Amino acid sequence: MRKPGSMKSLEDLGRVRLSKNFFLRDFLHSEIADFYRIPNIPDDPDLAVEAGRRLCEELLEPLQATFGRLHIRSAYRNRAVNEFGNRNKLNCSTNAATAADHIWDMRDAEGCMGATACIVIPWAWDREHAAGGWQSLAWWIHDHLPYASLCFFPKLWAFNIQWHERPQRRIRSFAEPRGLLTKPGMANHQGSHAHLYPGYPPLVMAAGS
Repeated sequence: MRKPGSMKSLEDLGRVRLSKNFFLRDFLHSEIADFYRIPNIPDDPDLAVEAGRRLCEELLEPLQATFGRLHIRSAYRNRAVNEFGNRNKLNCSTNAATAADHIWDMRDAEGCMGATACIVIPWAWDREHAAGGWQSLAWWIHDHLPYASLCFFPKLWAFNIQWHERPQRRIRSFAEPRGLLTKPGMANHQGSHAHLYPGYPPLVMAAGS
């Protein structure tokens, strides 16, 4: 699939269905791209679609089936948008660090594929306003889904959720308490954490996702 060179071809690319409920167009919005007028168009549409499908099918669909509608804050960034964001201190890492993360169509240094979306789960935010409330959701995801990494933020408990071919299973946060919650090798990494998210629903796997 070629990189779109016209509005019509970009429109067609946006119609590519990644999973039961998500289309590629859902993930192309970027405030950086919009405000600074940098087209956020995949350079390698095939790789973006392949990685995006895994993110949607394995992580976003079960989250939406379980908790209701997800709010997508940001997701895909092409290299030009991400490089501009990094250069101008707009909360973007370098392209090398963001490959197989927000840059879906760029493999990382080890040749692996990955994709990240920053999302809000309204159900969890409405329930978990108290300081540190993001941890309940983090542990629920840890126990139920094959995420690669999670990173939480203070506003609305928004978080980056990554699918990756070689998942690190690492959770960190810029929301209080800040820092690393868990990673392989830590004493809290294994076993059930159900006591840390009382009242949370059981996992629902969406049919046909």
